[in-house]
Amino acid sequence: MSLRVAHSLEEWAGQHSPAARSVVAIGNFDGLHRGHQHILHRVVRRARELQATAAAITFDPHPLKVLRPDAAPPLINTITQRLAGLEEWGLDAVLLLPFTVDLSRLAPEAFVKQVLVNTLHVQSALVGQNFRFGHKHAGDVALLREMGASLGFEVETVLPVTLRRKLVSSTAVREAVRAGSMTEATRLLGRLFSLTGTIEAGSGTGRRVVVPTLNLAPQQELLPARGVYVTETWLGSDSPARAEHRFRSVTNIGVRPTFGGERLTVESHLFDFSGEMETDEAGICFWRRLREEKKFASAADLLAQVKRDMATAQKFFRRLGPARA
Repeated sequence: MSLRVAHSLEEWAGQHSPAARSVVAIGNFDGLHRGHQHILHRVVRRARELQATAAAITFDPHPLKVLRPDAAPPLINTITQRLAGLEEWGLDAVLLLPFTVDLSRLAPEAFVKQVLVNTLHVQSALVGQNFRFGHKHAGDVALLREMGASLGFEVETVLPVTLRRKLVSSTAVREAVRAGSMTEATRLLGRLFSLTGTIEAGSGTGRRVVVPTLNLAPQQELLPARGVYVTETWLGSDSPARAEHRFRSVTNIGVRPTFGGERLTVESHLFDFSGEMETDEAGICFWRRLREEKKFASAADLLAQVKRDMATAQKFFRRLGPARA
């Protein structure tokens, strides 16, 4: 069964029987990292035990984009990726609420009664220990438990996930990606960090002077630090699982300072690729960072370094083993 997505309380009510109960997680779920995965696994398991709908409530845009735009973080995932990830983790339904100033002013008690009880008919709510909700974050786990006891639903707190004594969080993922620490990002996410987007025409300088590259216009707000990376590039889909073709690659994120560039670009050289692109959808998975972006004295010096980068990447892939289909 595919994921049912409702964008309002009324739409949810139209999709679900009034008799249907739910097990619910609430959050932004940006990145769907290992901490989120732990909560979602518990939601699905409890929902199956209770024969209820495994559900999540999430928001678009991120609340800080509305309340404090200057403090809003760059998002790890697009909303499409977030929903695809929630479906992948086995959820039956998602309430994707448009986050507005009016919603932010909803009192905690009203949120519980209107959203959780009257609309989702919640049977169990799973939240983190520091969960806050409602106007000015006035609601906490204690209030949620108190209301659950009086309104007939259970509340389960889920302990945070730590790896090597480090808390797994969206903030930690952003810090790792921004620093170019792709191994750390992979550890926190439980998968490779990826960018998706459309293929755009480049200036042609790479093909003429260095090596041919695919230029990606990424959809994500969060980009890795400038530099050269060992990557895999897929074509023909917004998801590697549905991709028509996958190629091992080297990717440069930067402004091409050797050629006086100013605009940030994401350029990948695909190994074992020839011919013309027959799609405008592509994505890149990041394995590891090779080096920082650097301005070279000449195109010949840049080409020599690019060849060394390619050789290093090929050596990495030989250690990794045969390419996946």
